[in-house]
Amino acid sequence: MHVFYTPDIAVNPELPEEEAGHALRVLRLGVGDEVMLTDGKGCFYKAVISAATGKRCQVKVTETITQEPFWKGHLHLAMAPTKNMDRIEWFAEKATEIGFDELSFLNCRYSERKVIKTERVEKIVVSAVKQSLKARKPIVNEMTDFNRFLQREFTGQKFIAHCYEGEKPLLKDVLKPGEDALVLIGPEGDFSREEVEKAEALGFQPISLGKSRLRTETAALVAVHIMNLLNS
Repeated sequence: MHVFYTPDIAVNPELPEEEAGHALRVLRLGVGDEVMLTDGKGCFYKAVISAATGKRCQVKVTETITQEPFWKGHLHLAMAPTKNMDRIEWFAEKATEIGFDELSFLNCRYSERKVIKTERVEKIVVSAVKQSLKARKPIVNEMTDFNRFLQREFTGQKFIAHCYEGEKPLLKDVLKPGEDALVLIGPEGDFSREEVEKAEALGFQPISLGKSRLRTETAALVAVHIMNLLNS
């Protein structure tokens, strides 16, 4: 059964325009057909199409199904976006399939991409949520200056992954399951030393993701996978 993203279904029994177009024009669904909906907030809804006129698709909810979280804690990944947008989109899709709660984009000193259109990332995340049958959609935040981001209040564990020499434990060895966690991933040129020092001064623990040198999007995906596995 096809899944449609309907964030306002609890108050508005109608598919958003883009989802309605997919249901009516692409899938050729009509009145009486059963559909599965998700609000991205933890619930699935079994429903039947009750009216289909033009670009509008109204539904009647027949059953609400609450999906228990697949992992513990709030898992937050903050990364400097890559120059190649395709790699950002690839990461967003795969990380959503694996499972995490929030994605932030950082504008760092050595960032090669200073602007990012989150609308496209949002669409990819929504598609991955539906494909992987999750009832919770990760939050996608607009790009934020690195120093401004550090000033925000975060609960739980805070980590920064960087390539500078020094003793850095593996993330898998220091992450405490069941607690909220935030991991920072830098750009292709890494964080600047000043950025690392500022993060450490604000309580971010330096960590390693393994012996291999990883691309930004690979490092970000490894971090999400570790957080997910240890909290599942």
